[in-house]
Amino acid sequence: MSTSFSSLGISASLVQSLSELKIAVPTEIQEKAIPILLNQSDDFVGLAKTGTGKTAAFGLPLLQLIDTKDSSIQLLILVPTRELGHQILSNLESFSKYIPEISITACCGGIPIKPQMERLTKPTQIVVATPGRLIDLIQRKAINLKQTKYLVLDEADEMLSVLKDGLDEIVAELPKSRRTLLFSATMPGPIKQLIQNYMSKHLIQVSADMETIGNQSIDHQFVVVNPIEKLDVLMHFLSSKEGERGIIFCKTKAAVNKLAKNLAINRYSSGAIHGSLTQPIRDRIMGQFREGHINILVATDLAARGIDVKEISYVVNYHLPDVYETYVHRSGRTARAGSNGFSLTVLQEEETAALAGFEKELGIKFIPFKKPDSTSIEENNTVLWAKQIFKTKPNHELDSNLKDKIKTVFHHLTKDELIDKMLANYILQNKSEPTNKENIKVLKPKR
Repeated sequence: MSTSFSSLGISASLVQSLSELKIAVPTEIQEKAIPILLNQSDDFVGLAKTGTGKTAAFGLPLLQLIDTKDSSIQLLILVPTRELGHQILSNLESFSKYIPEISITACCGGIPIKPQMERLTKPTQIVVATPGRLIDLIQRKAINLKQTKYLVLDEADEMLSVLKDGLDEIVAELPKSRRTLLFSATMPGPIKQLIQNYMSKHLIQVSADMETIGNQSIDHQFVVVNPIEKLDVLMHFLSSKEGERGIIFCKTKAAVNKLAKNLAINRYSSGAIHGSLTQPIRDRIMGQFREGHINILVATDLAARGIDVKEISYVVNYHLPDVYETYVHRSGRTARAGSNGFSLTVLQEEETAALAGFEKELGIKFIPFKKPDSTSIEENNTVLWAKQIFKTKPNHELDSNLKDKIKTVFHHLTKDELIDKMLANYILQNKSEPTNKENIKVLKPKR
């Protein structure tokens, strides 16, 4: 018989909200963490892959432990990105639907700070924050953390760069008697150092099937390409996934912008997201992605944190990540909540040797993806050209005399004859002036 949240010690009011959210059976990390967090007082480290329900694993017991009669900040949750911060805020608000006395707010960057400062003058028991914005609030003396009982470092492995210099300043504002909880998908060396520096020696650590979870249900494949054909191969793959939602990961903001521009030119339903975009733009693009108005998200690694969108059928590593942990986070965007997923890595020949390290470290197996032949790519690009024409809006400002002259040229052709001639012209042009879609001109040798 499956374990229930009630049997783990979760209160009736929280269980009622979980029932309405159609959450009935705890995940492994929830089953292991909740009783410990409810019944013990030691510091805690929870290791579980992305998408295994870590927010509920710490959120449910801590919501239950909040003293609703105390209006001071009792719980501080630090997160790497504003998207993840607002996702956790939303989850906690949903969980605590039947505990109206609990007040929760998010203090994340990318939006004006003054409304957040004003909000903090009112009773607030839980704060979800990004480190940079929290430090700003501390320096402005706009937040009081002196009564904080619990500090949660969520997705800690993704916060290492921002925590490196700022955690001392944050911890200095917290009581020494606080309880620190750290959740992460991976345990690199710097995380171990962080645990040693900031957490009690008498901590409890649990892992949720770290060797297999998030890997068994994901099909990991790779394809080797020449630089000049990289975009064409990607577009051929995307055309085979038409109507499905996916995320394409690039290493840099510039690469995200360039790829998103090329996909837009070829009429793919896509949007770009990275740290340099303003919060309103990021919110708009994420909203379009969540609601299904766009099917493809091109993103940097950090910007993609906090994307909790179900039914992402695939991810594409357009650039191989530098570290193994990043691959875990990328591939973990798919295969959410027990569904199957697909992760395609696009490589150049000199990068193939690196796959063995990923396989050994992560316990996964990469299978070769069948690369489309030149004919298939040409056919796909021809279809994309046709879609460009179909989706092009008519120019109503053109001179009517010019339109009449063009109509006269084509008036005796049937629809099929016109399509045949357009196709022949397109193929002739592309044979005479070969280019690749990443703006790399293939020059003919001079004679």
